[in-house]
Amino acid sequence: MSKLYLLRHAKAGWALPGVRDFDRPLDASGIAEAEAIGAAMRSRNYVPDLTLCSNAKRARQTLEGLAGQTDTGRVLFFDTLYSEDAAGYLAIIRDNGGAGSLLVIGHNPMTEDLAMAVSGDGEEAARGMLNHGFPTSGLAVVRFPGDLAHAEQGSGYLEAFLTPADL
Repeated sequence: MSKLYLLRHAKAGWALPGVRDFDRPLDASGIAEAEAIGAAMRSRNYVPDLTLCSNAKRARQTLEGLAGQTDTGRVLFFDTLYSEDAAGYLAIIRDNGGAGSLLVIGHNPMTEDLAMAVSGDGEEAARGMLNHGFPTSGLAVVRFPGDLAHAEQGSGYLEAFLTPADL
């Protein structure tokens, strides 16, 4: 059995003139969100063996907020987690799926699309919340029967869906 933690980056400020979207930083509420979701992960024993993080500034800062509260395992950074679609995210997960549990810190709509696509079943409350959207710092916890290198659409079970508003 393996677990996939899909985390949308925390709340970022709007891009200032001359600043690329890729370089947008978290705002004050985003920093607090990242720390809160990190504390929630620690209290629920959601500990990834490996973290795959978008290289975008807001994703890296989300990781920093988490890491101040919980263990994030070994970390790899990918520019492609900024630009790929949900299928691309799944390919990256499969390529790094030897770990027992994996955290992906990425962006929407890819994170939401992937959570919906891989969760063939799940806790009713978690599925209901996910159907209402994937807010910043939202965390989907998806359990798979085997190794993540073999994860595919519909093969996961949505165990939990946490949002900062619920913490």
